[in-house]
Amino acid sequence: MHFDMLLIHVPKLTNRLGYTLKVVFNHLLHAEYSITTDAQYFLQYGDAKLSYGRERLGDSLFIKSHRLLFDTTIEDQEPRAECTDGQWILFPVYGRDLDFSFDPLAAVFYMVSRYEEYLPHHKDAHGRFMSSESLAFQKGFLDQPVVDQWARMIKEKIAERYPDYEMPHQSYLFEQTVDIDAAWAYLHKGVYRSTLGFMRDFFARRDLSEVARRFRVLCHREPDPYDSFDYILNSPHRAPGEHLIFFALLADYGPYDKPASYLNRHMRELVQHLDDYAKLGIHPSYNTLERPLSADQEIKRLGDIIHRPIIRSRFHFLRFQLPVSYRIIQRAGISDDYSMGFADAVGFRAGISVPYPFYDLERDHENELLIHPFCVMDTTLKKYLNLSPEEGLEQYKRLIDSIRAVDGTYTCIIHNQNLTDLYGWAGWREVYEQMADYAKQEVTK
Repeated sequence: MHFDMLLIHVPKLTNRLGYTLKVVFNHLLHAEYSITTDAQYFLQYGDAKLSYGRERLGDSLFIKSHRLLFDTTIEDQEPRAECTDGQWILFPVYGRDLDFSFDPLAAVFYMVSRYEEYLPHHKDAHGRFMSSESLAFQKGFLDQPVVDQWARMIKEKIAERYPDYEMPHQSYLFEQTVDIDAAWAYLHKGVYRSTLGFMRDFFARRDLSEVARRFRVLCHREPDPYDSFDYILNSPHRAPGEHLIFFALLADYGPYDKPASYLNRHMRELVQHLDDYAKLGIHPSYNTLERPLSADQEIKRLGDIIHRPIIRSRFHFLRFQLPVSYRIIQRAGISDDYSMGFADAVGFRAGISVPYPFYDLERDHENELLIHPFCVMDTTLKKYLNLSPEEGLEQYKRLIDSIRAVDGTYTCIIHNQNLTDLYGWAGWREVYEQMADYAKQEVTK
């Protein structure tokens, strides 16, 4: 007999519970399932089934529930993280003859909803939630896609109990994203900014080699060191197919936003060129949090250049706060955001590697915005963690291995300006190439 549908019994279907089941069975396991609150119907059901609640129903597979998914308020939680046989778990449960020693659904929700970010916490100098404030960092499992692992655990338990119930095979993917904070180091900055650059290099830094380099680039005697776009597009090391995305910063000039002007002809041509060969998204400016309307303005700028709707975003400096930042971009027409990760640490901020829908915990409902988490950024490895190129490559490989083990999605961030041997980045282009080649192994086309 072949079972096509898993039936899940819950005592009460809340927004949180329905959302969590969707994340686990739709986004992670890609499995067909239905939900019922009718105990009698569930007991008579003859195919694969799972009961979730305080007591097991019949002889079904059983997850003993924590109260988290039946609450509607935001309160301090005690997830009580534990590591057993190398597997981290949250919300352990106790009793006789249990199929799970913890509530994996509550654990999934706690991580992907970013519950802890709604609770009081310290912020860094840019107003960001710091990795050190997260339970995953404090306990030491930030580098593990624990949500993917818990979903796989559920899948294996179901397969043991119901060997005739088949779930689709998941596929490992590699997605490469590029942030364009500064398209050029010297070119196309305008007379005023170029003059200030010369004066800063000569008078403030006393760096004659930089003065000479700036002169040679502006005279077109050598290429601009940040201009690595054709290298990325044509590289055999790039992510396969459509899994290459550029995020363009088109903000007004400011202390933390220093792009070439969106009115500059060369900048517009670059954006159009990238749009011909890859996907494009907006890089909302540093001050989006204080000036929400700037997101609409910058999205419109990009849309006017490439003549199509803009649906992807990643916040510049990864500067966002939940839930307000996601509400801002969702109202501006963004459907997919790629900001979920840490600037100061590598790993899985939400514990998950695959895209999943945003849950607005304050409003206690699922939002249409799809979150694409990333696990590593080049500047994190070099500037925050002070790793050598060799150490950085090993960190890349460890993360890729952890994702490949659960058939997840490996998403990384690189910057066009960091693929140069200048400014302390010597050797990192080779790291990028080796990382990408390693990530492409066994990847789904």
